[in-house]
Amino acid sequence: MKTAVLTYLLLACLLASPVQAGWKPIEKVETYAVSGQTGLELYTSIGERGPMVGKSKHRVIAYTNFKLTWVRDYQPRGDACVLASARPKLIITYTLPKPNGRLPAAVQKSWEAFAAGLAAHEKVHGDTIVEMVRKIESVSVGLTVAGDPGCSKIRTELTRRLAEISQAQRQASRDFDRVEFGQGGNMQLLIVALLMGQ
Repeated sequence: MKTAVLTYLLLACLLASPVQAGWKPIEKVETYAVSGQTGLELYTSIGERGPMVGKSKHRVIAYTNFKLTWVRDYQPRGDACVLASARPKLIITYTLPKPNGRLPAAVQKSWEAFAAGLAAHEKVHGDTIVEMVRKIESVSVGLTVAGDPGCSKIRTELTRRLAEISQAQRQASRDFDRVEFGQGGNMQLLIVALLMGQ
């Protein structure tokens, strides 16, 4: 009897939990190999092997990418269409450098500090992506378009709204990088420390 009551209470708590009711991003880390026995050699290897991004396909130290899909429930209601629910599936992938061999003790210490700072930097990009998806969710659910019983106009309206949110996220990401890699920025200091072996 006690087991049944405890099981019932546990299920009730899980079903009532906002964490269970909501969604969470799936976060993955991928690495690319770099080589060297000094900070300079490791950083040079990053420049040669880092991920290629953007239209110009330039190399970067690390990269945060995401895949976003939605399950949306469009419902005709009279002459209108309502987006009754929108559930995202968000996969965020962080691509980071990783030495392919053992490092001298002092270089290992410098690398660990650099790697931790780099991962924290990329996590901020991940957080802005999650924030963007939550904003998309908030403007999506309940969206109603009159004169759209076939639920076609609502998709155009939703796309317009989502484009604005997406552009804002990209701009915030660029602004963050500009500060981090700028004079005295956190990433600039981490790179200098790695090169100096500090």
